Amino acid sequence: MKTRFRSLAEASRLLVFVLALTGAPGIARAEDPFQWLEEIESPRSLDWVARQNVRTAGVLEADPRYAAFLGEARAIFTAPDRIAWPELRGGAVDNLWQDAGRVQGVWRTTNEAAYRAGRPEWTTLLDLDALSKAEGRNWIFKGAICLPPAATLCLVRLSDGGGDAVEVREFDVARRAFVDGGFRFPAFKQTLDWLDADTLVVARDWSAGDVTASGYPYVIRTVNRRGETREVFRGRASDVAASASVLRSEDGRSLGLVINRAVEFFRSEFSLWRDGKLIRLPLPLQATYQGSAQGRMIFTIKEDWKGFRAGSVIALHRDDPGRAPELVFAPGPRQAVQDVRVTAGLVTINLLDEVKGAVEVFDMARGRWTSERLALPKDATFEIVAASETDDVLMVSAEGFLEPPSLWRVDAATGETTRIAALPPRFSADGASIAQYWATSSDGTRIPYFVVSPKGARRDGSTPTLMYGYGGFEIAKPPIYLPEMGRLWLERGGAYVIANIRGGGEFGPPWHQSVLREKRQLAFDDFAAVARDLTARGLTSPRRLGIYGRSNGGVLTTVSMTQHPELWNAVVVESPLVDMLRYHKLSAGASWVGEYGDPDNPTDAAFIARYSAYQNLKPGVAYPKAYITTNTRDDRVHPGHARKFAARLEALGVPYLYYEQTLGGHSNDSDPDLNARRWARHYVYLAQRLMD
Repeated sequence: MKTRFRSLAEASRLLVFVLALTGAPGIARAEDPFQWLEEIESPRSLDWVARQNVRTAGVLEADPRYAAFLGEARAIFTAPDRIAWPELRGGAVDNLWQDAGRVQGVWRTTNEAAYRAGRPEWTTLLDLDALSKAEGRNWIFKGAICLPPAATLCLVRLSDGGGDAVEVREFDVARRAFVDGGFRFPAFKQTLDWLDADTLVVARDWSAGDVTASGYPYVIRTVNRRGETREVFRGRASDVAASASVLRSEDGRSLGLVINRAVEFFRSEFSLWRDGKLIRLPLPLQATYQGSAQGRMIFTIKEDWKGFRAGSVIALHRDDPGRAPELVFAPGPRQAVQDVRVTAGLVTINLLDEVKGAVEVFDMARGRWTSERLALPKDATFEIVAASETDDVLMVSAEGFLEPPSLWRVDAATGETTRIAALPPRFSADGASIAQYWATSSDGTRIPYFVVSPKGARRDGSTPTLMYGYGGFEIAKPPIYLPEMGRLWLERGGAYVIANIRGGGEFGPPWHQSVLREKRQLAFDDFAAVARDLTARGLTSPRRLGIYGRSNGGVLTTVSMTQHPELWNAVVVESPLVDMLRYHKLSAGASWVGEYGDPDNPTDAAFIARYSAYQNLKPGVAYPKAYITTNTRDDRVHPGHARKFAARLEALGVPYLYYEQTLGGHSNDSDPDLNARRWARHYVYLAQRLMD
């Protein structure tokens, strides 16, 4: 590879920068020449972004395939026969509906009986497009918190542009209007809940300094309609965040607050605030509050504790939390708890068993917890879409690689399950096959991965293959239905791989904790091992293999690109973390020190520097041409990561593409039309690199 410089001075500056940030002996750390790209809205940064977007659009959107891909993706994301995913609210079913004519959507409602029968009569509660036009904003609906049991007064969460920071306004569902003079809070990464009809509990920035280094609140107050506040809890600025959940009786009355002081991302101190007193709950630091049922507070624990296995679900007595905790469920060695939802009186657990789904309902009967596995489709991945606070109704989705999502109504009290909706197929699955394989990583650990490929695909390394990985934060990646992948990629002869590498939640907390901090390299080794196994089996080859990852997956793809450029020919890097020596200073990055380590600690900085892709790009290496993309409104993972990585590639003379969407936030999918354009660009790039 030839590297061109505009001047000898430029070459010298770059050489010093590379040597300094890769830890070459005798070189002091240099100033980052691209740090100015962290200034999100500066004219200089936005001008750089605009020029990058024009160049990339000229490469991807000018491709003859782009128009076809865009049309197919747009049809998927705006199809009128999509499932209207429900939220349950006091006997009603709510839904946010977006289509080609209402890109920001309408928040609407119908009664549960009509929804269940498949004949909903929707009433619009709030038109987000009209509100945005009237107020000159780009309002993205981020949900509503409603006061039980009637649930007609709601706190509507609105994000301008799709970021995590939300403005909150009180809304009267019966009147279908915001409440004049009602509760209203300016935009912030805040949490709220109802204590009663006239009082809220709120965690936000009450005054200057009431914000942690991660950008979250650590001061919690109650607020009444007269605007009077009372502080109930104050954490520390060094914490990640503090939040409060209202502890409710079975009829919806407030019984106090469960306070979560997150001292680190995975470590929290829980307290019960009742009658003005704060009582520390006897729990391990690695625990998560899930809700209240049958006089108990339900928690998951992420570490072995008092004879309970890591990953277990336990219960503390609501009225006497000092009593011995009860075991609700302990997962087996190849099981993992994915989600816990509490209805009016029962506990429901969504499981993975050998990366396949199951849902079980738990009830306290005759002094012990008993369970029943729900009759749902076999070999499916499940999600508990909604759980009622006023009865024991659940809405559960089921899907697989080739099985479109279906929606099931569950009466958790009786175990009755009824399919009430199903998404029509979005691509032809007849010509596809699914297989699960295992690769062996650098330390001998066996890593599972799934392959979805055309039936009869030749095992000569010629199949264009997209490999996905995440490997962090105990987030599992089981089989799911990806209509855009199936239509734009699989139907055109491509294959798709999910690598269930360590760091995820496929096998519970140990699978995640085995690659934290200084052990992170093992997750990257897992990913490379899967790539080598794919090639060894003839399923694909480096010439035809591409990788995709977003967010924490952006760490994975950029490290994979710098450590093993020979293993792939395409790298999609979306909304990524890249500069791991500065991640803790950008947006919410400080909250993830428990995952990656603290770059301000020399010991941690040393092991982070060994893999951080931004610092490990080197002159003269034949890197694959990457496609890097992010979002200006992402206030969780700073867009500076993606920008600076692209700028370093440019300085090294390495080919790359960069595109930055201006709306959507970290999820990048709040606008169906922009989402269609996003995936059309992705798959044009992949087709250029792997199919041409």
